[in-house]
Amino acid sequence: MASSTLICDTEPWKNLRAHVEDIKKTHLRDLMSDTKRCQSMMVEFDGLLLDYSRQCATLETMDKLFKLAEAENLKQKIGRMYNGERINSTENRPVLHVALRAPRDSVIQSDGKNVVPDVWKVLDKIQVFSETVRSGSWVGATGKALTDVISVGIGGSFLGPLFVHTALQTDPEASKFAKGRQLRFLANVDPVDVARNITGLNPETTLVVVVSKTFTTAETMLNARTLREWISAALGPSAVAKHMVAVSTNLTLVEQFGIDPNNAFAFWDWVGGRYSVCSAVGVLPLSLQYGFSVVEKFLKGASSIDQHFYSAPFEKNIPVLLGLLSVWNVSFLGYPARAILPYSQALEKFAPHIQQVSMESNGKGVSIDGVPLPFEAGEIDFGEPGTNGQHSFYQLIHQGRVIPCDFIGVVKSQQPVYLKGEVVSNHDELMSNFFAQPDALAYGKTPEQLQNENVPQHLIPHKTFSGNRPSLSLLLPSLNAYNIGQLLAIYEHRIAVEGFVWGINSFDQWGVELGKSLASQVRKQLNSARTKGKPVEGFNYSTTTLLKRYLEASSDIPSDPCTLLPQM
Repeated sequence: MASSTLICDTEPWKNLRAHVEDIKKTHLRDLMSDTKRCQSMMVEFDGLLLDYSRQCATLETMDKLFKLAEAENLKQKIGRMYNGERINSTENRPVLHVALRAPRDSVIQSDGKNVVPDVWKVLDKIQVFSETVRSGSWVGATGKALTDVISVGIGGSFLGPLFVHTALQTDPEASKFAKGRQLRFLANVDPVDVARNITGLNPETTLVVVVSKTFTTAETMLNARTLREWISAALGPSAVAKHMVAVSTNLTLVEQFGIDPNNAFAFWDWVGGRYSVCSAVGVLPLSLQYGFSVVEKFLKGASSIDQHFYSAPFEKNIPVLLGLLSVWNVSFLGYPARAILPYSQALEKFAPHIQQVSMESNGKGVSIDGVPLPFEAGEIDFGEPGTNGQHSFYQLIHQGRVIPCDFIGVVKSQQPVYLKGEVVSNHDELMSNFFAQPDALAYGKTPEQLQNENVPQHLIPHKTFSGNRPSLSLLLPSLNAYNIGQLLAIYEHRIAVEGFVWGINSFDQWGVELGKSLASQVRKQLNSARTKGKPVEGFNYSTTTLLKRYLEASSDIPSDPCTLLPQM
């Protein structure tokens, strides 16, 4: 059982709270001049380099954070996760996404059973199926090869796979395997998303992957029915079995939907949605697009970090260091947000994915024992690739609120360009900003420096930069499938570390459910109003007024869904 003692009641927490005053007296300009400190704040592992020397922290800070981790039994909690214990106590489930990318000969137990063989049984099935489709052996209802895939799912069923897909699109190896194929993701129940997904596609060459563990998720199943109608209208109802497959555990509903249960790919209760990209949720559509061999490299990259996270000492453990520094920034320095800034356009969907993993995991107000937290936990995550973000929100980061930043850089570009006559290559230009921005945030610019540059007196306040704004830099050797897997696992484990230290449950998401239940009440009212002319009732004045306005203004919209089906 978890301890009912809150971490904020421990001596290490109180020591860190007192230590904040010491840190406030320091400036990153001074901390960065300490070479020994900077050297000790660089960690290398498997081609990755983490530099956290631009955090507002000293070696003493780090020592106190390690003592905090010890007080909260971080090592034991990590072990409990890897041992398959039911650490998601509110749902009575293990948390074993590490098993999804474990080597075939690994042993990871859940309820006394090694789950790794089950994982590889599904992976092997995906490999066979994806190769059958990609080779043209599996054809659609009219005998044409299936070259286009629409993956239907929401939340973790699309954000993670979309991030990986976007990152792989311009990787030379992956793009070669994807030639002549398309992969799209349908998530939003908004019919505009359906229209965008089917535009330009031919039902004869399209395979739909429906991703829903229970096969009851409202948005996903409405979108699935819409695409079923699109296929049936063009090719006949019997074509569904050839053009639709499922990632689900509810084989009864899969079959009732019209999908052959043999074409359903399993995953398990110990896989949380936002941690499911390494399951069939992501592996199936990604394998259909890029081939299983590429996706397997992605899994191996994640597994590399899994092993590092489990075994490396905290002083050299990248996810642990990142997690402890986040706790320091949020709960002690009072910085509620974090900017994720990848200097690679291929990572444009990384921040949206981590936004969900982080904010759905750690957006909690009570401890794992249900005790209200007297301190802030969780972060507001956002981000944009550099250099786009520099021309968007960096102004606030430099001269407004203090927002700790994660700078993610890549040594070798996926698509290098070097124009004759240019001073540097395009990638060097990008990376010049990657190296410059953290120093600009750390050092700032003083009024004295501006005076020495003969800046007019009235402009000096506007051009002064306070500096002392924390960041960290993560440098990847390249951005291939393996490195993408590494990056994913680093952030997944970092978020777990934060939750373990805060003493919360990072693996449930009850906050997602309330809006769903209220939406079902609205859905019933909309149906009765449209089909039976019943008045809107049972809501507050505001909601009632808005619903009436919506119904009145949309009364001329046809109620037959077939008339609304987007056309090619």
